[in-house]
Amino acid sequence: MPIFQIKNKKVAQVLFDLNYFSNEAALRDFFADNLEDLLGMRFWAKEYSITDGRIDTLAIDETNAPVIIEYKWGENNTILTQGLFYFDWLKENRPLFNLLVENRFGKKERVNWDNPRVILIAQGFDRYTLAAVRRVKFVELIKYVPYQQGILFLETVHGPEISGPVQEENGEEDRGERRGIEYHLHSVTNDVKKIFYTLQEKIISLPGVSERAEQKTGITYRATKSFAYFKFGRTYIDIQLREPKYRDPKRLVRDITHFRFGYKGAAKIRSLNEVDYMFDLIKQSYESTL
Repeated sequence: MPIFQIKNKKVAQVLFDLNYFSNEAALRDFFADNLEDLLGMRFWAKEYSITDGRIDTLAIDETNAPVIIEYKWGENNTILTQGLFYFDWLKENRPLFNLLVENRFGKKERVNWDNPRVILIAQGFDRYTLAAVRRVKFVELIKYVPYQQGILFLETVHGPEISGPVQEENGEEDRGERRGIEYHLHSVTNDVKKIFYTLQEKIISLPGVSERAEQKTGITYRATKSFAYFKFGRTYIDIQLREPKYRDPKRLVRDITHFRFGYKGAAKIRSLNEVDYMFDLIKQSYESTL
C-alpha cells in the first residue's frame, strides 16, 4: 500500500524499507517490546520452549484470552501449519497456561478460555495459506510493511468470522448451537435490538473494522486492536471503551481502570435517542487505535 507524506500541499511517497528488521528474531523482539501499543495485548513470554518447538510469543489480550503469536521474516508457507501445531499445544495445556499467567501477573488474574487464538504476522501470505485459513475460525493473519522514516504499517488480512459451536472444556458443544448475534440478543427487549443494530451499522462502516460475536459474554469490535466491547442487559447495552475519558459533555463514560487492563471506560445506553452520542464515543475509541 503506498503511503504519502504531505508537506506544503505537496506529496512525496514514503518508500519501503523491507530490511528494517534484519531477521526474524529482530521482528519478534520489536513486537514483544511494543505489544500493547501494536496489538493491545500483554506480553509475557517469547521463545517459549515446548517439547517439539519454541513459540515465538505468548500473550493475553484485553479480555484475558490466550494468544499465540508467530512471526515470519518475509513470506513463509509453513506459518499456518506451525500456528495450528502450537494452538493444539495450548488447548492440551490449559492448566499449565493458567499457572504461567498467575505466576506472571498475579493470583487474581483469570484466563478467559472463551476465544483463544493464533496471530500470524508476516510480510505476506501465499495463496495456499490464504485459502486454507478461511476454514480456521481462531487464526488471524496480519501483514506488516516497514517504510522509511520509521513508519510501520499493519494490515489484518484475515480475521475470525462467526464460528460454529464452541467446544467447552468437557468437550461438549455449548447447547449444540451456533453463537452469533442472536445468541447475545435472545433475552433483550426490542428497543435494545434496535439500538444494537443501529450502532452496528455505523461501526462496521468504519474502515478496517471486524466484528466478533462468537464469544460467550459479548461482542467485540476491533481494528488492529479492540476498541469496543458490548455486553447486554435486558434493557440496556453496556459498552466498554479503551479510555476512561473522551469528549463527553454528558459524562456517560465511567472509569473502570481498576479492572487493571484492557478497556478503561464504560457507558450504558438505553435509548435510541442516545445512539448518535454513543457512536461518537465509540468512534473516539476507534480512532485511538489507528
